[in-house]
Amino acid sequence: MGQYMITGMSCAACQARVEKAVSAVPGVTSCTVSLLTNSMNVEGTAGHKDVISAVEKAGYGASVCGNSDSRNNQSAKTMELLRDTETPKLKRRLISSVIFLILLMYITMGHNMWLWPLPSYFEHNHLALTLTQLLLAVAVMIINQKFFINGYRALFSGSPNMDSLVALGSSVSFGWSVFVFFKMCGMITEGMSNMELMDIYNNELYFESAAMIPALITVGKLLESISKGRTTNALKSLVALAPKKAFVIRNGIEIEIDADEVEKGDIFVVRPGESIPVDGEVLEGESAVNEAALTGESIPVDKFPGSKVSAATINESGFLKCRASRVGDDTTLSQIIRLVSDAAATKAPIARIADRISAVFVPAVISLAVIVIAGWLLAGEDLSFALSRGICVLVIACPCALGLATPVAVMVGNGLGAKNGILIKTGEALETIGRIDSVVLDKTGTITQGTPHVTDVVPAEGVTEAELLLYACSLEMKSEHPLAKAIVEEAAGRGLKAEKTQSFKIFPGNGLTAIIGGKTIHGGNRNYVESIITNGGSMFHQGEGFATEGKTPVYFSADNCILGLICVADVVKENSAEAIRQLKKLGLRTVMLTGDNERTAKAIGRITGVDEVVAGIMPDGKETVIRSIQKASKTAMVGDGINDAPALTRADVGIAIGAGTDVAIESADIVLVNSDLSDVAAGIRLGRGTIRNIHENFFWAFFYNLICIPLAAGLLPWKMNPMIAAAAMSLSSVTVCLNALRLNLLNIRDGRRDRPLRHHVRRTGQTEIKTMTRGTVILRIEGMMCPHCEMTVQKALEQFDFIEAASANHEKGVAEITLTGDFDEDAVRNVLQEKGYIYREIAI
Repeated sequence: MGQYMITGMSCAACQARVEKAVSAVPGVTSCTVSLLTNSMNVEGTAGHKDVISAVEKAGYGASVCGNSDSRNNQSAKTMELLRDTETPKLKRRLISSVIFLILLMYITMGHNMWLWPLPSYFEHNHLALTLTQLLLAVAVMIINQKFFINGYRALFSGSPNMDSLVALGSSVSFGWSVFVFFKMCGMITEGMSNMELMDIYNNELYFESAAMIPALITVGKLLESISKGRTTNALKSLVALAPKKAFVIRNGIEIEIDADEVEKGDIFVVRPGESIPVDGEVLEGESAVNEAALTGESIPVDKFPGSKVSAATINESGFLKCRASRVGDDTTLSQIIRLVSDAAATKAPIARIADRISAVFVPAVISLAVIVIAGWLLAGEDLSFALSRGICVLVIACPCALGLATPVAVMVGNGLGAKNGILIKTGEALETIGRIDSVVLDKTGTITQGTPHVTDVVPAEGVTEAELLLYACSLEMKSEHPLAKAIVEEAAGRGLKAEKTQSFKIFPGNGLTAIIGGKTIHGGNRNYVESIITNGGSMFHQGEGFATEGKTPVYFSADNCILGLICVADVVKENSAEAIRQLKKLGLRTVMLTGDNERTAKAIGRITGVDEVVAGIMPDGKETVIRSIQKASKTAMVGDGINDAPALTRADVGIAIGAGTDVAIESADIVLVNSDLSDVAAGIRLGRGTIRNIHENFFWAFFYNLICIPLAAGLLPWKMNPMIAAAAMSLSSVTVCLNALRLNLLNIRDGRRDRPLRHHVRRTGQTEIKTMTRGTVILRIEGMMCPHCEMTVQKALEQFDFIEAASANHEKGVAEITLTGDFDEDAVRNVLQEKGYIYREIAI
């Protein structure tokens, strides 16, 4: 449905009351209120009027966020949420209060205690002095009437909050003092002198407390408002990055328009030093673009025709002409703002502790204040002393700190993550990532680069690398196979140009051939090339060695003589091994999940150092593996593809690589903008740091009340004054906000202090899972020549209990099987060998 601004909330009890009221509205399926941003997220079919009416009946104000006419609505809504309208009001209230409070304190403390001068009319005129104090206290209370209006409204509606405690404390002080004033008037009429009233005047009046309580609470509210503003600085800075202007070409003319008015498909230009207005693709020009605003990386990224550019990044050098691809709320910046804003408005599970406590805290404090007053009266103390103790209890018990403990830490944590290219969608995800035990990583595109690259060029004796690559490139140029594309790209990178071919033919699943420069060139797998030549023994032996390293060797021959081999592999990213080492240092179990064959998977596993390898997994099997691991531990899944989406959703925390598909990013709880695997460890450090900070906030909130309430009740030797109680109450919320700001000092990329959590148990010697236990698998089988061979292979495979059905294709050299249990690779290899066929591997 949308977001709303809420006014009048002062503590966690207010937050709980608004949530309860709106959740009861027919059609509302979800309601989350943020005390930090004074905002509310509501989902469901209920109308805005019904929601706003429910909030108003609960005693608060509400308005719909955002300007619906704005193209860049996300930034507008976020700016409205973050606009600090409370601090200026609190400053005006405080200044006005201080003026009257200084006059009041001059009388009650300056004149009465230190004999500061007053007009002679007031000398020993205790009734006049008392009346003056009353009027000054009334002025301060009127200035801070918000406490009394909100507090008593909440009290009478059955949901007292922090304002109720302030209102009660100040009102009781004022009411008792008014009673004493009338008592003094009665004593005068009975003939008592002013001197005889001095003892009552000095010891039983609490007008200064009645005024000081709301004034000091306003000081605390002002400091709290300023501190809360600082916790949202990261989000404010993101919003401030939104470009304001754009230069677009329309009807052949370059014009300047608002960035919000850029349409998808518009051609826009960006000069050196200018900010890129929307997401797009470079059409002309080359430049270096500073993307630190979005990725946290300070090194500019080279851009050229075909490169993608993002809004709010800075063009540092050349002139660029681009086509707009995503505008308004669809830009990367807007999505980041939305994610951070939404995360700040959601609750971490740990916040439910504060919710449950706040629901009973204020009524409990009021009851405790009554018990304290009654207790002291029964103990023989006079009513003035008992009321003073009860007022202190009312004023000093502050549920506001409890309500802020979690959201301020979550807001700072999300802002810190956004600065470092780690987008966390919910507060729950931020908390959960700090508690995970296992990290499951997809191989292709996550641990590896995701596209095949040439890793080795091994020419035969008498052949140069350039000659081998030239023949290979010319032969593979017409093929659309990924391995062919990798070879062509490698040759192009070395400046080689393909030669013309004749009589080009493809043999699916085996190789291809063509006449190049008068020579008959063959290229393909070992079985294909070995059937053509007789002198490739040593080269084939080398190829088998490369294959054990997870590489795919492609052999080439010319006129029945071996030319050499070229190895192609999905290369491991440079920092993958280090990233996995960091995860293991954090005490986490690392599992690599892949649909690749076991030999390749094991090779990648050895290179990166993962604890376990799960190979041969079909897309629908990844979610099953995650579910299995979750039985023993909290699990994070890291992936980038559409086929990873079910597993990302199933995991306790789904982490998507920023360069991955939109489906994966939407399915994940956390997005790594930089597509850097080491950011997984950084995110875990951030999660752990945030949890630690929340625990510290709860400690200060509970410790404060544990110490201060007994002190306020008079159970300790030192007797607290209500004014001191008000000052102490104000400091608790400020302490929580300042402690949350300490999170900004956390270096989430520094792993020197990494330690396993206490409940983590390192898992060693785990048995590797060879393949999936359910689903369809493709096997590469050599030696099939006809339909009779297909039937023989099919029957041989179907004799196994773990294979439900099988079908073979001799033309493609493959067999498709449906598994119902653990795949026994050795058993399959032996049976097929007995039948005269060669099992090679599980197909990629």
